Amino acid sequence: MTHYDYIVIGAGSAGCVVANRLTEDSDTTVLLLEAGNPDTKPEIQIPSECLSLMGSEIDWAYFSEPEPYLNDRKMFCSRGKVLGGSSSINFMMYIRGNAHDYDHWQALGNPGWSYQDALPYFKKSEHQQRGASDYHGVNGELSVTDIKLAAGISQRFIDACVTIGYDYNPDFNGTQQEGAGFYQVTVKDGKRHSAAAAFLLPILQRPNLTVTTGALVTRLLFEGTRAVGVEYLHEGILHQVRVNQEVILSAGAFDSPKLLMLSGIGDAEQLNAMGISVVADLPGVGQNLQDHILVCVVQESIQDVHPAITSNGIEAGLFLHSEGNLETAPDLQCFFGPIQFLSPGYTPATSGFTGAVSLTRLQNIGSVSLRSPDPKDTPMLQMNYLQSEADVQKLIAGIRLIRQLFQTSAFDQFRGREIAPGAEVQSDAALEAYIRDACSTVWHPIGTCKMGTDPMAVVDPELRVHGIEGLRVVDASIMPTITTGNTNAPTIMIGEKAADLIKAGRTARTVLSKSNVQNPAYSSI
Repeated sequence: MTHYDYIVIGAGSAGCVVANRLTEDSDTTVLLLEAGNPDTKPEIQIPSECLSLMGSEIDWAYFSEPEPYLNDRKMFCSRGKVLGGSSSINFMMYIRGNAHDYDHWQALGNPGWSYQDALPYFKKSEHQQRGASDYHGVNGELSVTDIKLAAGISQRFIDACVTIGYDYNPDFNGTQQEGAGFYQVTVKDGKRHSAAAAFLLPILQRPNLTVTTGALVTRLLFEGTRAVGVEYLHEGILHQVRVNQEVILSAGAFDSPKLLMLSGIGDAEQLNAMGISVVADLPGVGQNLQDHILVCVVQESIQDVHPAITSNGIEAGLFLHSEGNLETAPDLQCFFGPIQFLSPGYTPATSGFTGAVSLTRLQNIGSVSLRSPDPKDTPMLQMNYLQSEADVQKLIAGIRLIRQLFQTSAFDQFRGREIAPGAEVQSDAALEAYIRDACSTVWHPIGTCKMGTDPMAVVDPELRVHGIEGLRVVDASIMPTITTGNTNAPTIMIGEKAADLIKAGRTARTVLSKSNVQNPAYSSI
């Protein structure tokens, strides 16, 4: 049976980083297994083709179960089924989150995860177009740039925000997050710079790295409570491969908990009911699911405002505190772009623009569970969006804010009719009905294998699965709480930090191993 030092499951935003960093040591062998396809689809590289990738053959295109607070709608949940994972189909927005997010992680019992601890890892990955600073790096693999040929109307959105009293913010990842400005994106030479393009494709020739696509991992292999390998399905054939050091699970917030549960790690009662032998009783697996949600105001434009091919379509934004509490992270994020982001049932105009408002943290918590013991079955997703009336009220306030911005003089040369929700939708009750019918996920699921030391934690602060040896989870599922904004950059940071933790763990084991040789009576770990 083939052996590798490490097996990484999932070539997404974190998995690509981990595979890159571990194979920097030519003596370390890594097998990277990706259930999706190679990233050869031409549209991946074209920033303006974001929307066309959703629901395509490189999207898992998951749906939630009927959502009880959204009139039993099944929410579409896009996830990348391709090298690079969701970084190959997302809107490429580079947002790290707020310093409060990471300080809160540490306060929850996760030493080493404060903002000051995380910042060097953000900088390590980054090649910042604007140059180096206290907040930005230029020696990393990931290209972070301004949007090339941003539409003039996007500047009008920023002007409108300043007109009604918000600060202009030239850098959402700098000294402060609050205010209005242009987003930066993960683009290089006018093309999408996914985690695969940045961290994986440049190192495919390393002889110590093996990458297999179309490989669906069916279960983890254990000897007692130690992970010793994986089983995966490839081209209709079931394979088993062993690991010398560790298995690193980087399949994302939906599929990492799914694979843990299929392998006997999860709530013992639920696993027994499925006929799955229990390896470790961890009731938190699949729990603590969090996400961002948004609702849009779509306006007809009397001038052509179509985005350039190098644009991701979402060019400007605003972070704000809806309740004036400046001691915490912003609770609302706005998106603006020269596209029409419409729910089914609305007729687009010839040209239009969209302002969207997103809650950076919802009060509801969802879950991921097994549909069956069959690895080919999709997981069951229950998001519980808008369970809280307070969340609904914030979105209503957000719609009114977007409308206020669109009525400023900055938009006088562009403003046509309001397409959605429509000028007739004015009362709180009517806006609430629109929100429950038309809101969308922002595709930022996290938290289902959360980091911590409490009874519902799945991994410890070094991302090792509680009660299991030789197994870590490294992806957005380990976040105990959601970050303020888009989650791709934080997930890449997690991959960077995890790689150092893994290397440190191997060094420690090597030192202990040498000590054992010198002193045979020493008890090895």
